[in-house]
Amino acid sequence: MANSSSNTKYHFHARSNSLPSRPHPLIQQCNELLERLRASHETSSSSSLLSHRLGGLQDLHECVEKLVQLPLTQEALLHDPQESSVDELLDGSLRVLDVCTVAKESLLHTKECMRELQSIMRRRRGEEVGITTEAKKFLASRKVVKKAIFKALVNLKAIAKKCNFSSNIKGQQTGALVSLLRDVEVVTLSIFESLLNFIAGSTEAKLGTSWSLVSKLIQTKRTGCTQVADESEFSQVDAALQFCVLHMTSKSDNINNLQNHLEKLESRIQDFEEGLEFLFRRLIKIRVALLNILNH
Repeated sequence: MANSSSNTKYHFHARSNSLPSRPHPLIQQCNELLERLRASHETSSSSSLLSHRLGGLQDLHECVEKLVQLPLTQEALLHDPQESSVDELLDGSLRVLDVCTVAKESLLHTKECMRELQSIMRRRRGEEVGITTEAKKFLASRKVVKKAIFKALVNLKAIAKKCNFSSNIKGQQTGALVSLLRDVEVVTLSIFESLLNFIAGSTEAKLGTSWSLVSKLIQTKRTGCTQVADESEFSQVDAALQFCVLHMTSKSDNINNLQNHLEKLESRIQDFEEGLEFLFRRLIKIRVALLNILNH
């Protein structure tokens, strides 16, 4: 009888390890990082605040990458009673990757055109026609970037209306994991939305917020619509170039002012590029982990 009692306790103990009643420390860490990002969601987006959010997003996805690679997570998603959660999460991971790619390409295109403009300004200092012509080219390239960004934002808005994040997922452990990963998607897309608007030099008020709709569905606390502040380095360069074109001037003070704006923009683009590249690699790894679970 003693041995039987001992064996019973042992088997019960083994089962409790496979399905712990307390959340894994990585789940707690992810939730804490999510709350910090939500708390940082102000009514405007300055350059420094947006960089801070991207940094927080890097920490969050680094944590998520570790979480989805846990055997515990893979087991929970593999035996999901609804059998569709991994598919939905994969769809979400693709959405996030697509928006991240648009942001990366927008920065790259702007940087290449900006460097060409800087090169022309160094070679043709004082040549009014040459600098004005390059300014027009840069503004034309910015229109291409903005068009791609606006298309991505419209798609986000359409996706947000179609997505249903209110389904009841059976199973406490699986439900908590899926809910967490969905929250991560929403917060990520919300920050990417702010970044795209920032790069375009526009405001969400003009375009209409998209992922704020989804945020409400999953009860994400937000203080309001994110808007782009006037200090956007992108909008400052746009304004300086438009002034140059309209006034057809290459006065030294105007050129120096433009150069200062271009240098600030170059620094900001480098900052954003580094953050997005880090995120892109993490997003790929998270998607691969989800695909492995689906194909198990």
